[in-house]
Parts: sequence; structure tokens; C-alpha cells
Amino acid sequence: MKKIILILSLCLSVVCSSAQESVDDALAYQYYQQGQFQEAAILLEKLFNKTNSDAYFELYFTSLLKIKKFEEAEKLVKKLIRQNPKKPAYSIALGRFYQEKGQIAEANKQYLQAINNLPAEEYKIRELANNFYNFQAYDMAITTFLQGRKLMNDNKPFTFELLSIYRYKKDKNMLIQEYLNALPEMPQLLPQAESVLSTVFEDNADYQLLQAALLKKIQKEPQTEIYTKLLIWQYLQQQEYEMALRQLIAQDKRTKDDGTILYQTANTFLSNQAYPVAIKAYEYLLLKGKENPFYLPAKVELLNAKYQLLIAGKFENTAINELAAAYQSIMDEYGKTPQTVFALKKWVNLQAYYLNDLDKAEKGLEEALKITGLPIAETGQLKLDLGDIYILTQQPWEAILLYEQVAKQFENQAIGNEARYRSARLSFYQGNFTYAKSQADILKASTSQLIANDALNLSLLISDNLQSSTDSSALKMYADAEMLQFRNLPSKAMIKLDSIAIAFPNNSLLDDILMAKSRIYIKNNELTQAIAVLKELTEKQQASIWADDALFTLADLYERNIKDNEQAKALYQKLINDYPGSMYTTEARKRFRKLRGDIIGT
Repeated sequence: MKKIILILSLCLSVVCSSAQESVDDALAYQYYQQGQFQEAAILLEKLFNKTNSDAYFELYFTSLLKIKKFEEAEKLVKKLIRQNPKKPAYSIALGRFYQEKGQIAEANKQYLQAINNLPAEEYKIRELANNFYNFQAYDMAITTFLQGRKLMNDNKPFTFELLSIYRYKKDKNMLIQEYLNALPEMPQLLPQAESVLSTVFEDNADYQLLQAALLKKIQKEPQTEIYTKLLIWQYLQQQEYEMALRQLIAQDKRTKDDGTILYQTANTFLSNQAYPVAIKAYEYLLLKGKENPFYLPAKVELLNAKYQLLIAGKFENTAINELAAAYQSIMDEYGKTPQTVFALKKWVNLQAYYLNDLDKAEKGLEEALKITGLPIAETGQLKLDLGDIYILTQQPWEAILLYEQVAKQFENQAIGNEARYRSARLSFYQGNFTYAKSQADILKASTSQLIANDALNLSLLISDNLQSSTDSSALKMYADAEMLQFRNLPSKAMIKLDSIAIAFPNNSLLDDILMAKSRIYIKNNELTQAIAVLKELTEKQQASIWADDALFTLADLYERNIKDNEQAKALYQKLINDYPGSMYTTEARKRFRKLRGDIIGT
């Protein structure tokens, strides 16, 4: 019985001791993390003496240095060196002790002694470097890895460790060199390299550093394609699209690729509104012949790029007929089918808004609605487009009938809400402000943020400018100008907008007129005038319903057209700070982070 009691007592003692150790451990870490090094040192000393754990030693030794107990720290580390002369962690700790006391020469001597005694063993090299890293001696960790490579006569080991340290130190030059050293053997690192470099790089000079290093590598090793791929990425980051395309074409000719990379990058050009460069890329892909898998997609996207260039206002009048003829040739060759309805819709848009042949546009959409096999949503969209044409041909009741038809068929869906908004907009054009506002008020609760925002703006536009007979009359002129702009008659719209202030000098539409003018200037590619009116709106009309729209539009112009990223960043930041509830805030934050060099999505 006595034996059983003794055993139970011993077990209980062990359990209690273990529990106390866990409590001390948790409390010591808590003190350490909170910077209470005096309290941490007391517990860590007890834990280290009991376990001889390296983890406790590092924390205990650091705590002693933090509270300036240098004599105690020196005594401890020298004692441990005597007991374990071959353990590098203690030699490095002594070097750190000298460093903390300002005895740099002694510290370096201690560090280099450890490095010079390294054997050509990967495990020992990594262990020593990790010890340096744990004591925040990052340069010595780098030296250790590089010395290890020399000892092993191999430049491949320790790549990830060096990349991690260079990234932490933001040593851009060495980070670039390490990636260029690793990529030929590990091409799968390319996405990581692009992501990390975009995070670390801060300005154009950093990208130029990468470009210079890459061009030097390509000159020496032209057969190493991974360098060319990274160079193309660098050009894309800098929006040097012409240079990127030149490299892509050269690479394509060398590798005799099927065009996958070139087609994907051409789409990138298109999405970044580099329409002329996208056109050149698609035209090059067409030279590969009809048997190439990207021939038809490239042909379609070529027309799309030309179309986007056209509606952006960067076109010559002769190009419009050529583009319309190209879409017509697709329909002639493949017929009017669900697969070619995209071409028909763009052809109709050209006829209606650029060639002023409304009869052709109307008949084209009416024929499109007869195509069998069209998805229901596609049919709904065609009806909306036809409703717009009916407005242009002065058949407003026909337009309203179509809008209402789509609204009922797609109740509480995005396309249905769009139809109801277009009906409200038409009522606004006609001067039926009360009905237009009632419809807009219903749509303010739409699940589509874009429709809800447009409806809110329309509702506020009406309510803010019906306070007097003067304002009401001015609003009617403004609605006429909006109708002229809808009909793609920008010159007449601008004259109408300018005449409002003459007819009604004290009207309340100044901010609305400025925003309408900016849209016309942008469509006509008159960016200097657009920036001027947008600045006037953002600086003098900060309480306007258009203030956040104007800020975002202005920032977008500086980013995409003027290529002034610093000005764009400042405007995006202002939008984020001043209008946190704006529908543009999320996109502004995303663009701001991208311009700053963040990795979007992290």
C-alpha cells in the first residue's frame, strides 16, 4: 500500500511539475511578445536551466541584452561555449553580444570564425545560417549561404532561403540576381518572381534595374526563353506595350509557338486599352494561317479591338465603313446565327451611331430577333437595343413598349432593371420628370449596384433641379442635351449645354453640365478639356452628386491616358478618404494598391 501511495505521489508531482512548466512557458512568451523583458528573463532562465532548450536560450539571451544585463549575458554564453565548443549558436550569440556593446570588430571576428570553420555539408551550412537569421544577423546569414555554395561548388542550393532574406531586406539588386540565377533551372518560379518583384519594386527605376539585368542575360544566353518571358512581363508592368509585342513576336518566331502566349497577351493589350498594339498582335496571329487554332478568335478580337478604338474616338471616318464591312463579311460567310449575333450587334451600333443609317440598324435588329436558338437573355438585350433605335427614329412609344416587355419578362433580374431604367431615362428625355423620378426611386433598391447608382443619380438630378420654374426650364434644356448626346450628336449637345447658362444664368445645374461636358470631351478624345472641367467639378462642387464620379473619371484619365501614376494615386486616395460610401471606392482602392505595387488579392 505504501508503494502504491509513493508511486501515486511521484506521478502527481510529475503532472504538477509539467503543468507548472506549461504555465511558465505561456507566461514567458506573453511577457516577451509584450516587451516585458525583465519579467520574461526570470521565467526563461528557469525554463532554460531546466530544459537546456535552444529556443529558450535564444529568448532568454535576447531578454538579457534588452534589459542591458550584459555581464550576465556574457557569463552565460561563454560558459555554454566552454561546455559546447562546436555548437555555432553559442559562438554567434557571443558575436551578437559584442555587436550590442558596439564592439563591431570583435563581433565580426566571432561571426567570420564560425563561417570559416564550416564544413562542406548542406545541413551544417543551413544550421549556421539559421542561427544567424534567428539572431537577426541577416547579412551574415547571406554570407553563410554564399560561402556554402563555394564550399559545395554549386550555385543551386539555398535559393529559397536567399530569396526570402533579400526580399525581407528589400535588396532589389540581389533579389533580381537570385531570381535570374534560379529561373533557368526552376522555370516554375516565374509566377512567384513576378509577384514578389511587383511587391518590392517601388518606382520606374526598379523596373529599369530588372530590364538592364535581363537584357545582359539575354545577350549572353539568347536561348534561355525564361529571361524573355520575364522581360515581356516587365514591359507590360511598365505599360511599354510596343516593346512587349516586339519581344513576343521575336520569341514566337524563335520557338515556332502555336500563338497561345501571343494571343493571351494581345487580350491583355486590349483590356488595358492599348488598342493599336492589340490590333498589331492579332494581325500577326492571322499571318499564321487559317489552320492555326487562334485564327478565328484572333480575327474576331481584331475586329473587337478596332471597334473599341472606334468608340473611344481614336479613329478616322474612313475606318468606320471598313469596320462595318468586316462585320458584314462575317455574317455573309457564316450567316446570321447565335454564334455571329455579336457581329450583327456591333454592325447595328456602327450603322445607328456612326454612319447615321437608322433604317439599316432598325431592320438589322428586327432580323436578329428572328434568329432561332438565341438564349432568352440575348433576345432581351436585342430588344433593349432595338428600343434605343426606336428612340433615335422618333418612335418613343415603340421603345417604351419594348422596355416594358423586357422589364416584365425579366422581373427582378439585372436585364429587367436595365429595361426599367431605360424607360425612366426616356421619360426624362421627354420632360416627364415626375414619372421618371418615380421609376428611378423604385430602382434605387436594385441589386445591381450600377443600375442603383444610375437610378439614384437620375432621381437626385430631377429633385435637385425642380425647385423653381427657372430650374425646371433649365432641366428641360439639359434633358434635350442628354438626348442629343444619346443620338451621338456631341457638337449639338455641347451647344445646348452652353446655352443653358445664357438662357438661365442662375440655374442650379452647373455640376451636372460640367459632368455632361466631360463625357463629351472624353468621347471625342479631347482630354485636356475633359480634365479641366473635371477638375473644376471636383474642386468647386465637392457636395455634388457627381463628385465621386468625377474624381474616379479624372483618376482613370491620369492612369490610363496621361500615364501619370502619382497623380492617379493621389486622386484614388482622395476618393477613398472623402467618399467611402461611393460605388467606386472598392475599384479605386484596388487600383491604388496596384499602382503602389501591392499584389492584388492578398
